[in-house]
Amino acid sequence: MNLRCIAVDDEPLALDIIESYISKLPFLQLIRTCSSATEAMQVLQEEKVDLMFLDIEMPELTGIQFLNILKNQPLIIFTTAYPDYALEGFNQDAVDYLLKPIPFDRFLKAVTKAQERLQRNGKASEATPAAPVAHAPQEHDFMFVKADYKTIRVDFKDILWIEGLKDYIIIQTKDQKIITLLSMNKMMEKLSDAKFLRVHRSFIVSLQKIDSIEKSRIRIGNKEIPIGEVYKEQFLKWVEENNIQ
Repeated sequence: MNLRCIAVDDEPLALDIIESYISKLPFLQLIRTCSSATEAMQVLQEEKVDLMFLDIEMPELTGIQFLNILKNQPLIIFTTAYPDYALEGFNQDAVDYLLKPIPFDRFLKAVTKAQERLQRNGKASEATPAAPVAHAPQEHDFMFVKADYKTIRVDFKDILWIEGLKDYIIIQTKDQKIITLLSMNKMMEKLSDAKFLRVHRSFIVSLQKIDSIEKSRIRIGNKEIPIGEVYKEQFLKWVEENNIQ
């Protein structure tokens, strides 16, 4: 059962992320992205839409105001950077409420709830399998993390290594050290296996930043990183695949 979707947000980056997430899920079909409520209203008049990802804080018409003037609403998943809107959002009978920056696992949970609700109601579009979105963007080469009471953009190309400290991790880039509340497993889910590898219970390294390997240690700049026994086989396999001798 496929869900025909639109995404409404005045921030291009937010639309790019939602479009990227939708392209990963075969049961979602992106019909259009809209930068305003008035643009979305026109789409809803022209297209069959099952699910709308809707930002709340937008110029001209907020997401809540927009819904209040709609007669036939699709299912709604709110997306916003402001947690204070959560109660108001759920009062609109929203399927879910996603707080930016939106993690993919949280996005997946929300759209699964929407799919289940439409299946119960028997209203989902019986369309042909969703076609790939034209010009769908590639995987993002950055992420956002929360640290020091703000949200910081981290470009993957700048990461040297990541170190686990109980419930926190340290992201060491070429310019700064970022401490954020995140697990090592969650961190690995965000990173490409082709560019990053976990080499120890407490360390993830950027494979492109390795300067040398000495016995059971990796050197990146002045930092020595141990290679754990559990992770050694996978790491040595990567070394062998990239050894030109």
